[in-house]
Amino acid sequence: MKSIRELYRIGVGPSSSHTMGPKRAAELFLQQYTHAFRYVVHLYESLAATGKGHLTDQAVLEVLGKEYTQVKWHPETCLPEHPNAMKFEAFDEQDTLLGSRTFFSVGGGAIRELGDKEQESDAVYPLTTVKDIMEYCSQKGITYWEYVVECEGDSIFTFLDTVWETMETAVKRGLENQGVLPGSIGLSRQAWRYHRRCRNASDEMQQTGLITSYALAVSEENAGGGIIVTSPTCGASGVVPAVLYYLQEQQQLKRIDILRALGTAALFGNVIKFNGSISGAEVGCQGEVGSACAMAAGAAAELLGGTLRQIEYAAEMGLEHHLGLTCDPVDGLVQIPCIERNACAATRALSCAQMAILSDGTHHITFDEVVHVMKQTGHDLPSLYRETSTGGLAKAYAGRCQGNK
Repeated sequence: MKSIRELYRIGVGPSSSHTMGPKRAAELFLQQYTHAFRYVVHLYESLAATGKGHLTDQAVLEVLGKEYTQVKWHPETCLPEHPNAMKFEAFDEQDTLLGSRTFFSVGGGAIRELGDKEQESDAVYPLTTVKDIMEYCSQKGITYWEYVVECEGDSIFTFLDTVWETMETAVKRGLENQGVLPGSIGLSRQAWRYHRRCRNASDEMQQTGLITSYALAVSEENAGGGIIVTSPTCGASGVVPAVLYYLQEQQQLKRIDILRALGTAALFGNVIKFNGSISGAEVGCQGEVGSACAMAAGAAAELLGGTLRQIEYAAEMGLEHHLGLTCDPVDGLVQIPCIERNACAATRALSCAQMAILSDGTHHITFDEVVHVMKQTGHDLPSLYRETSTGGLAKAYAGRCQGNK
C-alpha cells in the first residue's frame, strides 16, 4: 500500500475524482505538450455524466486554457479499467495529432494512466489487510498509529499536523459562512443554523446536533469550492473532521491525540482503497461515505481507549452498514444527498465506536471481508447508481422538475 499522503490530499472541492483528478491529469499532459497549438479533451462515462455539475471541464480548462481547448462529452462510452476516464489530445497548427494520453481518475484525487500498474517502489506498507496488520501489532504490542509511524517515519506527524489544521479551518469557516451554494439547486448552507440551535438544545441532542453541524460545515465548504482534505474523498470530506473535532472539544484532547487518530483512520482508509475502492463512480457512495464512516469510527474508538479488536470492530460496522449505498447526486452536484449523508455518517461513526467500546470486540464478520463485499456489491450495482446522475434520487429530482414545467 502507498503512503497515507496519497489518501489525505489538501485541495479545492467539490469532487476529488471529478475536479482534483482531472486537473492533475491536465497538468501532467501540459508538461509534455506545452507548445501544442490546441487541445481536445474527451470525458467518458461518469466524468461526462456528472462532469458539468462537478466542474470537471472548468478544472481542465483552467490548466490548458479556455481559448486553446475543446472539451467533448461521451457519457455513453465506457473505457476499460475505470468509469472515470479521460483522453487528452494535442495538435499542432496544421491540425496534426502530436500525441495523446488516457487517464483514469480512480478516487481521492489520484489518477492512473491507461495500462499502468502500481509500482512496487511506491509501496510503503508491507501488510495490506487489517487482519495481518492487527496480528502484527498484537505481536509487537503496538497500536495502529504506531504501525503507521513505523512504516512512514516520524515525519508523518508534520504532514498530519497540516492535515488537521486544514480540517479544523474548514469546520470553523463552514460554521461562519452563510448563503446559497453555487449550482442549479439553490441549496442554502445549514451548518451555522444547526450550530446556533445547539446552544439551546437539550443535553440529549447535543452530540447529534454538534457533530451534524461540523459535518455540514466541511461538506458545504467542499460544495462551495472551499479548501478541504480528501478523507478519503472530497464528497466524503466532512465525516472524519466532524467526529474528531467533536471529540477534541468534549474530551479536551491534546493535538497529538488527534494526529494519532488521523493516522489510524488513514490506515483503515488505505486498506479500503487498496483492496476495494473509494471511488463513487466505481462502487457507489459506499466507497466514499462508507469508507469515511469506517475511518472515523476506527479513529473515535481509539480516542475512546479501544483495543485493537474494538477499533477494528468499530471500523467494520462503519463500512458494513453503508453496503449498497448508491451514488446519485442531484444535477451532478456534490450537494443532495451528499451533504446530509456526511452528517448522518459522522453521527453513525461515533455510535459505532461507542458500541464497539461497550463490547469486548468479538464479532463474526471481519473488516477485510466487508471490504471485499463492498467492492463486489459496487461492481454489481447498475451503472446508473454509480455517479451518473441518471438514477435514484437524481432521477426523482429530475422527474419532479420536468413535471413542474
